Amino acid sequence: MTDRHIPEPAYSRHDAYFRRHNLPTPCLLFDLDVVSGNIDRLRDAIPQAEIYYAVKANAEPALLKLLAASGCSFDVASPGEIDLCLAAGADPGRISYGNTVKKAKDIAYAYERGVRLFAFDSAEELDKLASAAPGAQVICRVTVVTTGAQWPISRKFGCSQEDGTALLRRARDLGLQPYGVTFHVGSQQRNPESWDEGIGIAAELFAALSADGIELELLNLGGGLPAGYDAGVQALEAYGKAIRESLGQHFPDPPRLIIEPGRFLPAEAGMVRSEVVLVTQRSEPVEKRWVYVDAGRFGGLAETEDEAIRFPLGVSRNGAPVASPSGPAVLAGPTCDSADVLYERNPRTLPLDLRPGDHIDFLAAGAYTVPYASVGFNGFPPLPAYCFSGEV
Repeated sequence: MTDRHIPEPAYSRHDAYFRRHNLPTPCLLFDLDVVSGNIDRLRDAIPQAEIYYAVKANAEPALLKLLAASGCSFDVASPGEIDLCLAAGADPGRISYGNTVKKAKDIAYAYERGVRLFAFDSAEELDKLASAAPGAQVICRVTVVTTGAQWPISRKFGCSQEDGTALLRRARDLGLQPYGVTFHVGSQQRNPESWDEGIGIAAELFAALSADGIELELLNLGGGLPAGYDAGVQALEAYGKAIRESLGQHFPDPPRLIIEPGRFLPAEAGMVRSEVVLVTQRSEPVEKRWVYVDAGRFGGLAETEDEAIRFPLGVSRNGAPVASPSGPAVLAGPTCDSADVLYERNPRTLPLDLRPGDHIDFLAAGAYTVPYASVGFNGFPPLPAYCFSGEV
């Protein structure tokens, strides 16, 4: 497997901030200006869609404040995320409680704070919503094929189209407002055509419910827009074009439209800087070079599980790129858990004279790193994040 190495100048601002403030490793360095650019790009690609940022991807307060100030809305999964959004200045009327599995007390908590848009995918969840959030707007999550995604997530969430029709009718009977349809094409979806199935199902649901006197208003395209970890990811414009064409085909009279980017907005704004702790040759079961760093699976790089995300790497020594000949290496984290191995099945290409104290940077690491980090496994502290913008 070929490694992708993003040129160091692409993350020169991160390095400058790190050195100016003499920061420790490991850490996440996060450029808010990159997020601002991604917001603009997404609005250009799908101008008719309102942005509801999926907070689970990265909940740094500075990021949430930027998004709120930029006119973005929020998709949340818990009361904790609701509190973070409100503290960042979000209007509760622009928060969607997108988790389809919620405690009744958490629904009530959201409702009391002004949240009125809730997702569901079961009759039991509707009953809780009717009791704890009377009159709320509810959107039904349906399942779609997620081929092409790094993580197909429809097994745990969503209902069939047939069940969705019945559930939206039931929502009306319970005094809720059946408001729309949502789906998710899977995380890190590489195929721009993947949204077409969900849009088509939604159009059929809109028509079926209209025949019953229920006029749905909202289509939620979910998340799935990919980050540029590798060459298999097409330009954002390709995804926007495919979505716009599908909408034109299935919805001649377009509904209110929202999209829930998570990974796409913050990923390429972030860099996890780690320090090499040990380099050694191991002969069992076969001869391999092992490189251990102070960031690992439990310290923010959880998405290396099964080598699912192959982060682009940067390598430096005293602020300068290491330009020696390179060779394969197993990359592992610092903890005493044998699962704390980042890349072994497909080793990474790293300089042969790599030594302790050198830096290995995991690039495009601004999403699903800090949120996944352990709070103290093996006594290692959580991964700290440092956000910056403007001059560094």
